[in-house]
Amino acid sequence: MFLIVQNDPHCPAGSCAPIIEARAASFRVVAGYDDLAFPDPTRFQGVIVLGGEMSVYATERFPYLDRVRSLMRECVDRQVPLFGICLGGQLLAQVLGGTVSSPSSHGEKGIHSVTLTEAGAGDPLFAGLAETFTTFQMHNDSFTLPPSATLLAHSAACPVQAFRYGATAYAVQFHPEVDRDIVSCWSEFPPPEPDLVRQYEVGRAAYDADSRRIIGNFVSLALRRYLS
Repeated sequence: MFLIVQNDPHCPAGSCAPIIEARAASFRVVAGYDDLAFPDPTRFQGVIVLGGEMSVYATERFPYLDRVRSLMRECVDRQVPLFGICLGGQLLAQVLGGTVSSPSSHGEKGIHSVTLTEAGAGDPLFAGLAETFTTFQMHNDSFTLPPSATLLAHSAACPVQAFRYGATAYAVQFHPEVDRDIVSCWSEFPPPEPDLVRQYEVGRAAYDADSRRIIGNFVSLALRRYLS
C-alpha cells in the first residue's frame, strides 16, 4: 500500500491513484489539513507528498506542514521510498538542508519542457523518457539542490527541477499528477488564467505519456524495493 499526503483540498492525487491501482497496489490518502495523525510510514511501500498553494514557510497559517516535514524526515531516515511533488518537493529540499525561495524568480506556469541531466537519464525514475520531456508547472517558489543530493533535471527557467537523495527519496518541482479537472480548477483561481487549460490541451498527449511514466516508474521502483 502507498501513502498519499494531500496538503491542499485543490491539489488531489489525480493520476497517481489509477496508476498505483494499475500496478495491483492500493493507496491511502491522508489530508494534513484535516489534522489527522499520519500513520507510520514504514507500513507503506512508498509515500507520495502532493503540492499546495502555500509556501513552506507558512507554518503559522498551516501548522500541519511541520508534521509533513517530520514524516518526510522519517521516510528518508528509514529509507521508505518517497516522492515529493511541487510543494512536497520543496518540503523535502528544506528537510534535507536545501533553500526554498518564496517567491522565486524561477516560477513557471503551464506546459514547459524539462531536460534530464546525465544522472537523470540513468535514473529509474525517468526510465523510458527522452532527454527533454513535457511537464505541467504551477509554482511561484523554487528550491536549491540539497547537500549530497543528485540533480536529475532542469529547465530553462528553473535550474533544479528534480533531485534524488540517497536511493529512495525524490523531489520534482513540476506536477506529473494533474489531469484536466485539476488544471481547470487551478485556472479559476484569482486572477483567472483560462490559458492554462488551453496549454494543457495542446500539450496533453505528450504530457500524459511522460507524466504517467514518471509516476509509474516511482511506483515500480518502490514495489521492487519492498519485495527485495
